Amino acid sequence: MSRRSVLGAAAALAAVAATASPALAAGGRVAPRAQRPVSNRFWTSYADWSAGTANGTRAVAGARPAVEIAKAAGTTDYADPHTGKTATWEYARWTSPVHRPTVPATEVVASWNARTPAGTWLQVELQGTYSDGKKTPWYVLGRWTSGDDKEKDIRRTSVDDQSDGKSSIWTDTFSIDDTTTGLRLASCRLRLTLYRKPGATATPTVWRLGAMASAVPDRFTVPASKPGLTKELTVPRYSQEIHAGQYPEYDNGGEAWCSPTSSQMIIEFWGRKPTADDLAWVDPSYADPQVCHAARHTFDYQYAGCGNWPFNAAYASTYKDLQGVVTRLDSLTELESLIAAGIPAITSQSFLKEELTGAGYGTAGHLMTVIGFTADGDVIANDPASPTNPAVRRVYKRREWENIWLRTKRYNATGKVVSGTGGVCYLYFPTKLSAAQKSALAAVGIR
Repeated sequence: MSRRSVLGAAAALAAVAATASPALAAGGRVAPRAQRPVSNRFWTSYADWSAGTANGTRAVAGARPAVEIAKAAGTTDYADPHTGKTATWEYARWTSPVHRPTVPATEVVASWNARTPAGTWLQVELQGTYSDGKKTPWYVLGRWTSGDDKEKDIRRTSVDDQSDGKSSIWTDTFSIDDTTTGLRLASCRLRLTLYRKPGATATPTVWRLGAMASAVPDRFTVPASKPGLTKELTVPRYSQEIHAGQYPEYDNGGEAWCSPTSSQMIIEFWGRKPTADDLAWVDPSYADPQVCHAARHTFDYQYAGCGNWPFNAAYASTYKDLQGVVTRLDSLTELESLIAAGIPAITSQSFLKEELTGAGYGTAGHLMTVIGFTADGDVIANDPASPTNPAVRRVYKRREWENIWLRTKRYNATGKVVSGTGGVCYLYFPTKLSAAQKSALAAVGIR
């Protein structure tokens, strides 16, 4: 299967040996950690947007505060590498205050939620300060637009070949090149640039911008957690496999569409879906055209795939009053707390066929949707790598599943040490939440 290989190149530069797992207390219980190895910071409120440095942007109050273009700060030419066209754009820029994560970070992944009318787009950049006091360059974390009009829009894209010899950008992830040196990212700030055609009045509107910084310890195994929940959410079931061969221009067709297929399941769980007009371009003979639509609108033209993590979260946010973030969870217990509050999660994992009983495949990187837990604590997942929609619901053994999801190191089929995702997941949720849902998200650092 052709699926995302998560930070495979970065893993080759990291230490081969795993560090020790968290210490076990008496009775075999995991000793409490001093702090979570994950630190989230998102700008969403009017006060947040007002606190940043504006250069042509304005903060917008209301039910969903935002930042948008007030007036052009300047113009620039952009040569789109995926269309061969060069065009002039006017722009405005917003820069966040410096954020110091609660844990000095080895990796950072940004997320944003926005609306970009035709002929507009945005760019997200990161600049950080290392623990040695030196600064990173301004790294581009994504150039994004929700549309793909051939005449009006750029092609959404990540940017390759960004490194300063200490850190690099791997598609959508900032990563310290060699974590064994002790170098970490001590602080960072984000820069948001909004673009539109010169003289136009349309503007991108950004409701949420932020980043997940983490320093998950290198580990081949994680301590076993104790089951604490029996619950299953009713989530639509979509198979990516039934789309094999469809629209091969988007990552060789449906067989590689685990990420957008998972995204579409959760979007529809929250009661959102594309309109008939949105889907008019899809061949009417294809089942579940909304999956094709999701693949098209998450496609990263540089990565040449639909598995760009922030692009999936941004796609989810194009639906009315829906938000999306990329984060890491620290344990299966945290995931249980979200499910208990009625919030499913899209998780990223990689494994050999024999490491996950019942999967029937191995993968270098795959997304699936966790929708609940059995009475025995096993994981109930809507796994899009299934031959039909009814077969999407799977039950995976708790111990196997939590290890393949939370580890950061693993051995591939040739015995080579490669990376694991360390608990990466997408969380999608509406703007109006219950108190229990707000509390569950806040407990994992999402506000």
